[in-house]
Parts: sequence; C-alpha cells; structure tokens
Amino acid sequence: MSQIIELLKNINYQVSKELLFNYKKLNITDSELIVLIYLINQSNNIYNPKQIGNDLKLELNNVLELINSLCEKNIIKIEMKKINNIRSEIINLDSLYEKIAFALTEVEEKNDSNLYSVFETEFGRTLSPMEFEIINGWIDTGYTEELIKLALKEATYNGVSNLRYIDKIIYEWGKKGIKTKEDVENNRKQFKNNNTNKNKELFDYDWLNDSGNN
Repeated sequence: MSQIIELLKNINYQVSKELLFNYKKLNITDSELIVLIYLINQSNNIYNPKQIGNDLKLELNNVLELINSLCEKNIIKIEMKKINNIRSEIINLDSLYEKIAFALTEVEEKNDSNLYSVFETEFGRTLSPMEFEIINGWIDTGYTEELIKLALKEATYNGVSNLRYIDKIIYEWGKKGIKTKEDVENNRKQFKNNNTNKNKELFDYDWLNDSGNN
C-alpha cells in the first residue's frame, strides 16, 4: 500500500490502461506492476537497482528479486550497451509492449465474429464504452458468444434493449446450467409444459364439489 501511495503522490507518473487492465493476464504481480510503472516513467532506461529501491522504498534484495522475476517471465530484458563509450546495463521494455499487444490481439480475436456489431444492430445505436466493458466481462467470465447472442435474442423478443436485462438472463441461465441453444430450448419447453400443466389442473378442478364451498 505504501508503494502505491508514493506513486500516487507523484502526479507525473503515467500508466496505460492497456497495462493496467492486462497485467494479471501476463502473470505480473502487483509488486512487479509497481516496478514496471516506475521503469516506464523513467527518462532514461539505465538499470540502477539501488536507485529503484530508494525511490520505491524497497530493500535492494527485494528489487533484485522483482527484476529477476520480470526477466524470467520475459517481461523485460537487461542488455549491455555503450553509452558515451561507457558500457551500461539497459532495461529493454520491448517484450512488455509485445506481450500487451498480443493480449489485446487475443481479446480482439476472441470477441471477433462481429459480436459487438450484432448488439449495435439489435439496439439500433452505437454501444457505449461501459457496454463494451460489460460484454467483455461476460466473455472473461467464461460465457460463450453463442449464449450471449441467445440472451440478446431473448431480450429482443421481450422488447428490451438493455444490457442489465440481458445480464440478468445470462445470470439466471448460469444458475440453471444453461450453456447452449439446446439448453435454452429445453428450458423454454419445460417452462411451457409446467405452465400448461398448471392451467390444465386449474381447468379440471371440480369447483362445485370443493369442500370449501359446502
């Protein structure tokens, strides 16, 4: 917590939302993220573990462990380069940016097949950034594109163009173990049969001989 507070106090520090939203997918720990934010915001990329420790209020051994871990995960690289005829250790962040780009590409491929376009067509308008995040949340939770489209179809059938309503449908289906189109159809048939049986019982009831009327 103290590390985060120190970073927040310095208004010059910047962190891209791409890194913030995807660092968990890259197997980056919270402590490693703090170090990365620090490195990204440095005016030079000379590796100075002692300076990093002083600035982030970390023990030198802790800094070395975090940097080593980031190198092992191929998030950063430490290279030897000549600067003003002096060989220095330089931190190369290219691998980090490549991994973020790959993670974003995976999301795009995962959400391909015009899922967003389907929603925009059904709603008759452009989706808001918040709505994009909600749809992404469904996908990240593990709901299939097929199920999401079925929920959209169900909402449209009921005359509702609202992601909250669709979210409720998906949630209820999830509780019932509904995952495919066949599951949805079976659930609909079961619901229809239950209502038919209730109406039949009501119709067949002998109201005249009900003991409550005597």
